[in-house]
Amino acid sequence: MNRVLIVDDDHGMRAALEARFLRRGWPVETAASAREALNKFRRGMHPLIVTDIRMPGDDGFAVMREARLLAPHTAVILLTAFASVPDAVAAMKDGASDYLVKPVSFEQLEQAAERILARARAQADAMNGLCGHAPAWLQSLERARHAAASSADILIEAESGTGKELVARLIHRLSPRRDHPFIAVNCSAFPEALLESELFGHAKGAFTGAHMAKPGKFELAHGGTLLLDEVGEMPLGLQPKLLRALQEREFDRLGDTRSVRVDLRVIATTNCELARMVGEGRFRADLYYRLNVIPLSLPPLRARLEDVRELAEHFVSLYSPPGRLLHLTPALVERLETHSWPGNVRELANCMRRAVALATGPEIDVTALEGAEWSAIAAMTSGTSPDGLRPGVSLGEMERRLFAMTLEATRGNRSHAAEMLGVSLRTVRNKIRSYGLPSWSSYVHD
Repeated sequence: MNRVLIVDDDHGMRAALEARFLRRGWPVETAASAREALNKFRRGMHPLIVTDIRMPGDDGFAVMREARLLAPHTAVILLTAFASVPDAVAAMKDGASDYLVKPVSFEQLEQAAERILARARAQADAMNGLCGHAPAWLQSLERARHAAASSADILIEAESGTGKELVARLIHRLSPRRDHPFIAVNCSAFPEALLESELFGHAKGAFTGAHMAKPGKFELAHGGTLLLDEVGEMPLGLQPKLLRALQEREFDRLGDTRSVRVDLRVIATTNCELARMVGEGRFRADLYYRLNVIPLSLPPLRARLEDVRELAEHFVSLYSPPGRLLHLTPALVERLETHSWPGNVRELANCMRRAVALATGPEIDVTALEGAEWSAIAAMTSGTSPDGLRPGVSLGEMERRLFAMTLEATRGNRSHAAEMLGVSLRTVRNKIRSYGLPSWSSYVHD
């Protein structure tokens, strides 16, 4: 919907612009001052603001800055009868979408508005699934948007389930490489020998069973973006070859003496602290610095609980059958907003998928969360359990108890525990070993 907020202290100008936009079918609100405009914007979050610069009190620059703090993707067209080069430069540096000099023809204004909103819609499509307005989350997305314009490699460090791959795909779609491939490879999904072939490809006859040549992910991503998911799981023996490929944008296929050159951007993601792994000798320092050209981090869901309702409603809409409208009860929303979400957004998504599947009426209420697994985890993370998360308990001990209770609640089903916690099956296996939980081989696989 092309909703526009018009801000001008001149009644005649406001009325004229309102009439022209309405004639073209655009929903319009108007405001005579910056304060009135921002009050209306907070209620409506209009995708486009058209504002005069010089007004009594706060000016159009103030409207733009405050609106973009509340919603960074808001488009703003600034109008002025007093054009100056410094004002124009300041406007564009502050994030204005356009800067037009009065008297401006409505055709010129409409063309600018259509062009700007078309670009905003493309960005909104790229943001699908990245809901939320918490300041920490918006700050991360804004940094991702800026990083997209660069060709530098990016390292995203964040907990499992926070949306690292979604952000990586967003960066690709907003980048100049958007029309070229986005290729993802999970570095934890293959043993070292297979991972090398997966990344760099192999020549015919390179090993038993290599009946034909196969290009690797680096080659397939030529011109576009290569996502190295869970790069912290990269075997040490393979890290020098990855470093060379990143530095030279050149590599050798397995069993081939000819080098292959590629032009691509690399985005690496990890739920590990790579700097700590470097100190422990488990990750090469030179590879870490080569990947970490532009560092990005994403907040865990417990740090943006104000987004839980919006995210939950998004997932309910996503998982509901066509034509079925489900609502969250206030009691359920309150319960969701007091959970600490150790599995982050992935855990919330899984929770809402199950709630939709079990819903029998038009509402989803707290009964959807009364399964044994939720009760155990919710009690643990809310601190109501005698063995729960209390002050003075170390982070490692809290995590150990959480994994132990989740495995107990799922009757040792590692796959189900991974789904509940929003982590990979490999992570569950590693935690069972590292925390000395009952022999991991005694837990069932699925």
